[in-house]
Amino acid sequence: MFNKILIANRGEIACRVISTAKRMGIMTVAVYSDADKDARHVLLADEAVHIGPPPSRESYLLGDKIIAACKQTGAQALHPGYGFLSENAAFAKKVEEEGIVFIGPKHYSMAAMGDKIESKKLAGAAGVSCIPGVNSAIETAERAVEIAQGIGYPVMIKASAGGGGKGLRVAYNDKEAFDGFTSCRNEARNSFGDDRVFVEKFVEEPRHIEIQLIGDAHGNVLYLNERECSLQRRHQKVIEEAPSPFISQATRKAMGEQAVALAKAVKYQSAGTVEFVVGKDQGFYFLEMNTRLQVEHPVTECITGLDLVELMIRVAAGEKLELTQADVKRDGWAMECRINAEDPFRNFLPSTGRLVRFAPPAQTMMQADTSRWFGVRVDTGVQDGGEIPMYYDSMIAKLIVHGKDRLEAIAKMREALNGFVIRGVSSNIPFQSALLAHPKFVSGDFNTGFIAEHYGKGFAAEDVPHDDASFLVALAAFVRRKSRERAASISGQLPGYSVNAGKDYVVVTLAADGNNIYQPVHVDEFIGETGSARVLVGASSYEIRSTSRLNDVAIFGSVNGAEFTAQVERGTPKNPLALRVQHNGRRIDVLVISPRMAELHALMPFKAPPDMSRYVLSPMPGLLVDVAVQVGQKVQAGERVAVIEAMKMENVLFATADGVVGKVLAAKGESLVVDQPIVEFA
Repeated sequence: MFNKILIANRGEIACRVISTAKRMGIMTVAVYSDADKDARHVLLADEAVHIGPPPSRESYLLGDKIIAACKQTGAQALHPGYGFLSENAAFAKKVEEEGIVFIGPKHYSMAAMGDKIESKKLAGAAGVSCIPGVNSAIETAERAVEIAQGIGYPVMIKASAGGGGKGLRVAYNDKEAFDGFTSCRNEARNSFGDDRVFVEKFVEEPRHIEIQLIGDAHGNVLYLNERECSLQRRHQKVIEEAPSPFISQATRKAMGEQAVALAKAVKYQSAGTVEFVVGKDQGFYFLEMNTRLQVEHPVTECITGLDLVELMIRVAAGEKLELTQADVKRDGWAMECRINAEDPFRNFLPSTGRLVRFAPPAQTMMQADTSRWFGVRVDTGVQDGGEIPMYYDSMIAKLIVHGKDRLEAIAKMREALNGFVIRGVSSNIPFQSALLAHPKFVSGDFNTGFIAEHYGKGFAAEDVPHDDASFLVALAAFVRRKSRERAASISGQLPGYSVNAGKDYVVVTLAADGNNIYQPVHVDEFIGETGSARVLVGASSYEIRSTSRLNDVAIFGSVNGAEFTAQVERGTPKNPLALRVQHNGRRIDVLVISPRMAELHALMPFKAPPDMSRYVLSPMPGLLVDVAVQVGQKVQAGERVAVIEAMKMENVLFATADGVVGKVLAAKGESLVVDQPIVEFA
């Protein structure tokens, strides 16, 4: 067994590997860029080596620097995590040639299966069912359109070295095929240093189900059940679960055996995943093989009771797998939500900056501890006060729950999301809550087109269902009454000027367009010692009990006898006197004031925001990589204006109306902030 390993990665996966290594008594070495000098993985590791500036192509993608760091620190082995160099066969080979053990598959297996074009050819030769398409690299956008026409739309345009949704587009017509080819090549070149692109038929209404494999150096390969990864947005997984609510035991066995046969054909060892697209008749087709650990590996760990990182390390050290296929368990139901730094109410645009508050829900399951299951686990690479840089992907954390069945897992996840506090950057938690509450998701009736079908026009606050929206109003009044009671108890108040807590309030739900909602609320039977009160909102009565303190962002308690977790934040960006209340994904900004103050507030004029329709604004922080227009140029609606790069994704900005460019206000290469003007139309 190794004494010291280096993790050639960052963020939550680096922290995840460190967790298992520590339990195994193995020393760890972290590598970091300038942007990550204070990152959590650097603090957790026993040693850390600086490898370059923030852009990944100048740091985490520099194999020579990472190998030098191994030699400098005496690390005997290297774990690549996922992303970056994890599926780079040339890097894996060079690591081995330098006498360092690569904790992953051998380079020849990686070369055979990690390349999407070559792996499809191999799979076809092995008798595995494959999707129709052209499995050779395409040189021009015009050729991509020709091939797409021959296959028939829709088609999937895919970078050979792609992954994580990068370098992938679905095209439904010639224009989308042409533009998608160009974007795929650019993203693939920037993210993976390999711009080869191919085209295949896009199977409509498909399920994305993958088989987890583990193989050793002694010819043993096992499949560790499946993961359901069909809930995707822009081809990036949002919620994963294990097992799948869709496939039968017979299909599971057939997929598993086919995946094992494919892995054995290339002498595969270490952890890997074979991805399949599955039709509604449970017919399945080989999609690709990921020759690395997957982001969603924790759900497999939950239902099998196995530590996949530990298995990878033991296999790399030459140990034989101690379990057989018959030993692989499928116990309970696990789910994972990817918590990303993106604003779901602004078309999921990246959100970067400082984490003013980061308080995940209490963990009852831990990484690398196979004795504690059926609870909540958080895998993260950030901490309170940390930074979400614009140079890397948008993931803040992974929230994992394990229940006895699927409905229990959904209930646990919803409650855990309620208590996940993130301030300073936007997150996709409201969207996750909406998905978990959707009747079709709860029933297991969904496919990869689910999000596009139900949220194709974007995601708005009203898309978040809530069993009882008046509860948020009642909770705001409860918190305000608690605050007033404390103010009334302060000693030394002047006679006639003492604070009267009162019982009657008006909760003003603030609307962006000024159409506020005024609701009278009555709070009585308040008992400060037990933290309880009766709150009346219209015809609804709420017996609320909570001993959470006034400065707690996450509030725990019970309402009418049922336990709840919610968040109440004092002050909003637009109103420091308001309360922001969040529960089950629904968020409201309210003022809790006296009836007389409410009368006066209703008379206040509404200040409309300035008209910015003449400007093209940066919708997020990022790097302006291209300005496609010039002063005086006539632009039509839908025409490309600028391209912004953030979190390894290209975002193209289009004109929303016809016009003439009056001014170009930002230059190529400039770092932009949210809502910064780029172009002004005359």
